[in-house]
Amino acid sequence: MKTEMFSSLKMVHGVAMRSALSLAVSIAVATSFAAVPAEALAKTTTTATKTAKKPVKAEKPARVAKTTLRAPKPAKAAKVAAADDDDDAPRASKKRRVAYRMEPHARRAAVHAVAFQPRATSVGQAFGLHDTPDSLALRSSVAYVVDQNTSETLFDKNSRAVVPIASITKLMTAMVVLDSHMPLTDELAVTDEDRDYEKFTGSRLAVGSALNREDMLHIALMASENRAAAALSRYYPGGRPGFIAAMNAKAKSLGMTDTHFENSTGLTSQNVSSARDLVKMVNAAYQYPLIRKFSTDRSYEVFTGKRNLAYNSTNALIRNASWDIGLQKTGFINEAGECLVMQANVNGRQVVMVLLDSYGKYSRFADAGRLRSYLDTLGEPHIMSADMGSGANP
Repeated sequence: MKTEMFSSLKMVHGVAMRSALSLAVSIAVATSFAAVPAEALAKTTTTATKTAKKPVKAEKPARVAKTTLRAPKPAKAAKVAAADDDDDAPRASKKRRVAYRMEPHARRAAVHAVAFQPRATSVGQAFGLHDTPDSLALRSSVAYVVDQNTSETLFDKNSRAVVPIASITKLMTAMVVLDSHMPLTDELAVTDEDRDYEKFTGSRLAVGSALNREDMLHIALMASENRAAAALSRYYPGGRPGFIAAMNAKAKSLGMTDTHFENSTGLTSQNVSSARDLVKMVNAAYQYPLIRKFSTDRSYEVFTGKRNLAYNSTNALIRNASWDIGLQKTGFINEAGECLVMQANVNGRQVVMVLLDSYGKYSRFADAGRLRSYLDTLGEPHIMSADMGSGANP
């Protein structure tokens, strides 16, 4: 009887123990599941507390948020390290804003390098023509003035030097066009062949533009429009090669022994001449009324088939009422420097001025003014000793 009772009590005890263990496990599981919403609730409460700018007592959520903000730090450090490759850049100990400040600084440095890049040395500079002294302190390597009627030399500085002449070339281009007697009303179209593939200069005259021959000639002389001059040569009988041959033949017929042409625009250093030859070319061009008129116009407007284009003279002296200019042409490429040729009336005397390889955008016009003042006040021939002999032919 006792044995049976003991067995029954043992069974009851076992059931009670299993029930208690099961209850403990259930409580533990329930507690673990309840922890997740509690933590989420804690984070929400912390965020709301921060927004309301109240003190935060829960440290664990704050540390979790701080760890999350530090996660991108390796990428940030990489950016600073890259900046340190430059000796002038700030070190990694500086804040990100320092690296940001350096970026605009680098861009400004690049822009300044382009803006202040020295101009390429001209042929005149390379051969020392700028070092030739003269009584007027001209900034042109070559200066030559003659009386148009008597051919008397009035001023001479390196007049025999053979140098690039840039767009002064277009006076010869105009003479060859007019000598061909092709209709000035013929329409000429600008094509890719008229682009500048040597100097890569631009043009307002877009490919596809169409003008008559007279308008092309007008803006080529007055505004030195390069694509107009290129198109004029392409529409010549025999094409561009025929036109270049005609230019050199014309130069030879005028006795221009120091002169050679490779294109109709002057956008090449291979178009060369001397000041003495250019006086011959100016005198010849002066015999063409259209060249006189077109080269001395202040402004002119053309219609390209798509839009109107207004052009202005490249010669600032044309707009100066104190000058009486009968013919002019400007020119510039790096090898030639700033160039200018003119026929003008100075104190009742018809003169031809040639200024080549002038250094500075407006120096050729200033030099022309100095020469005019010299002719007004002195009126006596002035020949540099450097030009008494055979001269330089670089």
